[in-house]
Amino acid sequence: MREYPHVFEYPFYFKNEAQPTCHLKGRWREDFFHNANPIVLELGCGRGEYTVGLAERYPEQNFIGVDIKGARMWSGATEALNKGLKNVAFLRTSIEFIDQFFNEGEVEQIWITFPDPQMKKYTKRLTSTPFLMRYSHILVPNGIIHLKTDSPFLYTYTDALLKENHLPVEINTTDLYEDKGIEINAAAIQTYYESQWLSRGMAIKYIRFRLPANPALVEPDIEIPLDDYRSYGRTTRSGVTSRPAAKL
Repeated sequence: MREYPHVFEYPFYFKNEAQPTCHLKGRWREDFFHNANPIVLELGCGRGEYTVGLAERYPEQNFIGVDIKGARMWSGATEALNKGLKNVAFLRTSIEFIDQFFNEGEVEQIWITFPDPQMKKYTKRLTSTPFLMRYSHILVPNGIIHLKTDSPFLYTYTDALLKENHLPVEINTTDLYEDKGIEINAAAIQTYYESQWLSRGMAIKYIRFRLPANPALVEPDIEIPLDDYRSYGRTTRSGVTSRPAAKL
């Protein structure tokens, strides 16, 4: 992937390393995409299937898949290259550093697709208050965040967090493909792992909400039942506590 013109790698693994600097920060449109179209991120993009799928459906937008695992990202990056998609880029880095790669208000939307629910530690959940604060630094005011998940735990946690902080929710469903009251559009794109979960009869949860600028956020103080299954590529669920951390 080092030779791919649309892949940018900053694989920082250790907290004591210097924070990454990216020459495209604040200039993704001008210096890479060469247009003024909105920028949309997929965080934890894995194989990049969703990033590529969105780029094909919405050529009037720019899409950047973000993940730390280059071996997975290679698949989507190669597909985008072979298809000649000009509105796709991939950023290999830890999502903890995401606000080091984009200027304030540079991003219009964020997709979070099937992340690990991180039931042991709330600060690692991609919809937790620490991560939402990072997103608020790079999103336009009231920018859109999408969450698709198979995890009842992560869905319940995120739903409670949104209610606790009175964040504006536009769509909230516990069964995306059976809920006839919503139009799914971009949410209908299915990754390989999503198809596996669907084949197991699992309902897909989906939330679309907006994040105001400089929000004052607190963690929800609730007990959440643990997921009673083991998802693909994730650690065993037994022996972890669901007790939330103290409010920030």
